[in-house]
Amino acid sequence: MKLNDSPHKRLNILTNEWVLVSPHRNKRPWQGKQEDSVVEQRKNYDEQCYLCPGNTRNGGEQNEEYTSTFVFNNDFAALLPTTADQTRYEEGLLLAEAETGECRVICFSPDHSLTMAEMSVPALEEVVATWKAQFEELAEKPSVNNVQIFENKGAIMGCSNPHPHGQIWAQNSIPLEIQKRTETQQTYFQKHGRSLLSQYLKQEISENKRIVTKNDHFVALVPFWAVWPYEIMIIPLRHFSSIAEMDQSEQQSFAMILKEVTVRYDNLFQTSFPYSAGMQQRPTDGEKYEGWHFHYSFYPPLLRSATVKKFMVGYEMFANPQRDITAETAVETLASLPTQHYKLTQ
Repeated sequence: MKLNDSPHKRLNILTNEWVLVSPHRNKRPWQGKQEDSVVEQRKNYDEQCYLCPGNTRNGGEQNEEYTSTFVFNNDFAALLPTTADQTRYEEGLLLAEAETGECRVICFSPDHSLTMAEMSVPALEEVVATWKAQFEELAEKPSVNNVQIFENKGAIMGCSNPHPHGQIWAQNSIPLEIQKRTETQQTYFQKHGRSLLSQYLKQEISENKRIVTKNDHFVALVPFWAVWPYEIMIIPLRHFSSIAEMDQSEQQSFAMILKEVTVRYDNLFQTSFPYSAGMQQRPTDGEKYEGWHFHYSFYPPLLRSATVKKFMVGYEMFANPQRDITAETAVETLASLPTQHYKLTQ
C-alpha cells in the first residue's frame, strides 16, 4: 500500500479507534476561508490581566507577586468538591450522576508576553516541577481518581486569556479517554510483559519515518494514527506511568523537548501556534497500572497557513475522524524546521 497516495484507514492502538487518511485530497486547490495574519504585541505586564502578578482576579481574589510559577483554585471551576445531596438522577432512559472534583490554574510565568515556546528551559523546568508536585498532591486525595493536566493555547482553542497558563482538573471518576487508554495498555502488558508504547517506540525508532526530534530521555513524533494536521506525541524512552516517577534528569529533558516542539510549531507559519496539549497518565485510584506508559500530546488546528484552520466538521462529526496529510508528510515539514525561534532571527 502506498500510504502517501491512496485513501486508507489507520488504527490508533491506544484507543482502538480508526482515522481515515485521504492524502490525495491535499492536492486539491484551496478556495476556502482566508484571514489576515494577526501579530500579537503583548506587554510583559498587563494591568487588566487577571493572571498577572498582584492583580485582582474576576472572583475577587488577589494574585501573589509571583516570580516563577503560580497555582490557584479556578474561580469558575467546572468541578466542585461537593454537590447537592442528590447524587443520582434516573428517570426512564435518562440518567445522571453527581461528579465532584477541583480545578486549578497554573500560571507558567509572571511575564504576560511569553508563551511556552519563548520561555527558557530553566523556566520550563519550573513548570514541569510544578506539574509533578500538583499531581502528587492531588493523587493522594481519596476523592480524586484522575488528574488531568492540560493547556489550551490561542483563542481558537478556547483560551480565554493569553497569559501563559494551563489547567488541572482532578475528579472522582475516570474520564472516557483515560479508560480507553488504560484498557488497551493493560491488555497489551498482560499479554506481552512490556508496555504498548515501549514496543511502539521501538518500531518508530527503527523505521525513523515519523520522529520530529529526540533527546536522552524523550522522543517527539507524529503518531502513525494522528488526527490533527501537525499532531505530536512525546513519549519517554523509559517506561513509567505518571509524572510522579520522573527523576531530575528526565524533568530537565522533558522541559527541553517541550521547548523544542513549541518553537518548531511557532516557526512552521511564523505565528504564535495554537494547540491543545495534555498529559496522559495513569488514574490515581490506587490500582496498579503496570501497562500505563506516560505520554504528552499536542493537538494543533492549523493546516495550510497561520490563518487557515482545520475544523472537525461534516464527515468527521457524524462518522469518523479524517485527515488529508499523512503523518509522514507532516513530520517531513516539522523535522526540517529550525530550533531557534523565528522572532530571534528577525
